[in-house]
Amino acid sequence: MTRTQAQEFIGSDIRDKVLTLTLGAGPAHPLSQGMITALHCAVLHAGSNADVNAIVIHGPGKIFCAGHDLKEIARHRSAPDNGHTYLKKLFFDCSALMTAITMSPKPTIAMVEGIATAGGLQLAASCDLVFATQQATFCLPGVNNGGFCTTPSVAVGRSISRKHVMEMALSGEVFDANWALEAGLINRMVGAADLAQFVHDFAARLATRNPDAVAQGKQMLHRQLEMPLEQAYAAATDVMIDHFMDPARIASDLEKWG
Repeated sequence: MTRTQAQEFIGSDIRDKVLTLTLGAGPAHPLSQGMITALHCAVLHAGSNADVNAIVIHGPGKIFCAGHDLKEIARHRSAPDNGHTYLKKLFFDCSALMTAITMSPKPTIAMVEGIATAGGLQLAASCDLVFATQQATFCLPGVNNGGFCTTPSVAVGRSISRKHVMEMALSGEVFDANWALEAGLINRMVGAADLAQFVHDFAARLATRNPDAVAQGKQMLHRQLEMPLEQAYAAATDVMIDHFMDPARIASDLEKWG
């Protein structure tokens, strides 16, 4: 993907050795194949960029990220395999992106103003830290559409307790920032007017630390706390694809989005 193509999906700014990646592609900032590719390329490049010591991912406005692009998925339903090949690549690439964010040698921070839902919550939870406004909300809505947020639960389940992620995934309900703070899904709740400056100042402080020590330390912290992330995503991806290949889901996608 060229830099010009990537700019369709994300904006980038470096200040005080902090790279801020701002999600674009409309107000919902969906995780289309293009968005996943652009964001993955940006995160990988930042990991080896000596001018970057911290990464902020920002989905501005009322929607931090709405998750996968259901209209894009529906467009592949007319394929002979009902979109199975496309879905396999989509979820493989998405899992690789989330793993890259978590295991980046640079600290990663999600800045959340609005709702982070489904794959959008997966994106936020994949970051090392999450700072949000009081207006932010969080949701794993797969069950409301006849499926289950299996792959998003990989990242969310590594941020909060099993009981909390089960409540989110089984209910499909929207949870407010107070609940998210108590559950450990976010680190701090910050006033809307102060969020951007707070996040930048916090990231800039992290960016002053020894980058080699931080890279080794944070990656080892993830490894020693979790089962291998790649194995979890591989297992969850197969189940996620099964959700989308259910005949009722295929018909529903074609009716809603086709």
